[in-house]
Amino acid sequence: MILIVIWLAGTRAARPRRRNDNRLVTQSGLKMWVDPETPVESSRWESSRGDLWELVMSDEFNLPGRSFRPGDDHMWTSIEKPDGVNDAMEVYAHNKTTTACEEASGVCSFQIEVEDSVTQLQVWNSFQQTPGFENVTFFYRGGMVQSWNKFCLQGGMIEVRAQLPGALSEFSGNPDVLLDSSARAQSQRYYPTWPGIWLLGNLGRATFSGSTNRMWPFSYDTCDPDELKPSNQRISACGADPGSGLNPFQGRGAPEIDIVEGGGTVISSSIQVGPGMPTDFRVVAPVNENKLCIYSSSCKTPGANVPGIPERVYLDARGHPSWYQKIRYASNNLCQQNASQIQSYVTVEAALDAGIEDNVCSVDTCPASLDINSDLDFMRAEGDDRWGINSNGTCFAALNSYMGDFICSAGNPNPSCKPLDDASVLPADESTFAFQMDALSANWPVHMGVYTDFVKYQVEWVPGPSGYVRWMLDGDPLYEIPAETITNPPQGADTDLKNPRKIMVEEPLYLIFNVAMSSKWGAQPPNPKNPCRGDGTDPVANRICDSFPMYLKIDYVRVYQDLSPDSIMSVGCDPKTHPTRQWILDHLDEYEDEENKLVEVRGRAFCRTDEDCTVQTKHRRRDSRSTVIFTGRCVNQRCECSGDTWTGPRCIVPSRPSAVSFSPPLVVSVCVGSLLFVLGIASCVAMRVKRKKDAEATETERKVKQQQRQQYELLRRQSSLHLQSAWSSE
Repeated sequence: MILIVIWLAGTRAARPRRRNDNRLVTQSGLKMWVDPETPVESSRWESSRGDLWELVMSDEFNLPGRSFRPGDDHMWTSIEKPDGVNDAMEVYAHNKTTTACEEASGVCSFQIEVEDSVTQLQVWNSFQQTPGFENVTFFYRGGMVQSWNKFCLQGGMIEVRAQLPGALSEFSGNPDVLLDSSARAQSQRYYPTWPGIWLLGNLGRATFSGSTNRMWPFSYDTCDPDELKPSNQRISACGADPGSGLNPFQGRGAPEIDIVEGGGTVISSSIQVGPGMPTDFRVVAPVNENKLCIYSSSCKTPGANVPGIPERVYLDARGHPSWYQKIRYASNNLCQQNASQIQSYVTVEAALDAGIEDNVCSVDTCPASLDINSDLDFMRAEGDDRWGINSNGTCFAALNSYMGDFICSAGNPNPSCKPLDDASVLPADESTFAFQMDALSANWPVHMGVYTDFVKYQVEWVPGPSGYVRWMLDGDPLYEIPAETITNPPQGADTDLKNPRKIMVEEPLYLIFNVAMSSKWGAQPPNPKNPCRGDGTDPVANRICDSFPMYLKIDYVRVYQDLSPDSIMSVGCDPKTHPTRQWILDHLDEYEDEENKLVEVRGRAFCRTDEDCTVQTKHRRRDSRSTVIFTGRCVNQRCECSGDTWTGPRCIVPSRPSAVSFSPPLVVSVCVGSLLFVLGIASCVAMRVKRKKDAEATETERKVKQQQRQQYELLRRQSSLHLQSAWSSE
């Protein structure tokens, strides 16, 4: 036993410093979440700050016919349920997600198919006078896949090469298909879908409202009941004993980062966080006019079009800046130039210095971002380009007029909650909530290439007080939110007027791909809330509807992270800094239903050899005679784990007990391994004594003993492997 203690102490001292999935490596050196099909030249990324980041996850989608039903895939899980947000008109279905290879282009891709197909379902509605089930008709079927509770990241660069859906055939009647790929998309009607490429905190599962209520989109770690009622945030920083393995006094949530959202002629990129700003820091609401005027900057109400102008309505009257400060906007330079939109920094800066008293922006008065509080500094150390200034007249990212919502529980009597028809007012209790959430969002006009070609969408996300989120298109910046924008928002001159200081997004986030159909947002199908063709008399609508099914296609997804010793980036859905596993298991009914079970997947990562599916041990000798203990095998190009002791996509993670698996606990594996280790040592000693006494034994006896030693060595190596991995997993 003394030998075991010494060996374990040595193993503990050698434990890697990084406590995340990046520390787990296979015998071949392949990282746990990396697709072996990813080209070697794509193994690194130089960040916008000049640092080299390493590839930590990829999926090339090169195998056609993949299934993403629960339990079928190591990375993704498809959804089978109706959508419940944005006045959705579609149900998500498992069979609308797959992978396919196209002969014409030679591209293999993940695909979501959306079709016009009527589905009638009974769904629960908490906002009826008597909450209960109601019959709802959905007119489309689409798809969603999530890496929820499988692959999560805290920081990194996410790159997705995608082609967005639209009516693009020669029979569709879409006039844009005759344009060059760099031409601006103009014909809104022919892009009726609402695709999404986004990230969400692992504590909230998309489409499962029980898990997202009071969880989405909080990124707030302060206990201040005067600023936010603690019961509005389900896991509050005021909680001394939150239970379920959570850290005490740590505010938690499920913030959102949208890489791509929406379709039509503009795309939205955003973060969504909570709690949001109070009314006195927000844009003025339209009075006695259609509230949708904000989306066309046609409001007559002074101050309702752009936060900050006219100056007399904002800074002069309020005494403090409004909305978020120093956000950075740039241009989609893959888009054709429009000379009428070219700006001069000198002209715009002069207008800002003088104070803008108009109720709308113009090319000569406001930044192209339509955000007078945005950053106008130089974009690079060399060159004259500035953030916020459209110096070349291309498609420029601009402040989204949608800035968030006031979120309420059903029947909440809070005066800021929207009254609902026939909804009864419910008494306040621990389950009721009412709070503001904010969307920091930019809309950027798109070129036709996003529909006819594959385009690289990228996001750099660096957590921490000095971090940022930067959106890019093929390496060029579009939009950036520095951490200080949300950690240090404007405050009122009156100390009683508080504006919540949130934290830069740091939760473990997972990836989501989906295609929805909305009757609420700008990109809508013909005849919203009705069958696609309506009464069949509109020839344009008929041609658009004949263009279904439409497809979101994703060539690949790759994730890079800073793996330097001081980096706080990590991979994993249950980090010690932000645990999620036990909370999910303790509230499992909020995260699953009969069609969408949480199923542990053992193995299934793509592989080329058995060494891609077995854990790396530092004790392995490099000579050809060394014996390798395989924790998994490569079978038909996918990993299969050996026994029940090892799990994870590459069979290099020690199993542990859970509510959704029946693997033996790790301690059993360690104890058995330790016993074998002791037996091996004892037997080896006995054999040495016997050899001294039987020096004249025959050559046959010597060979038998040699075979015995090899068997014991095999057991000892297996024991070492179990113990080393047990320590590393802490």
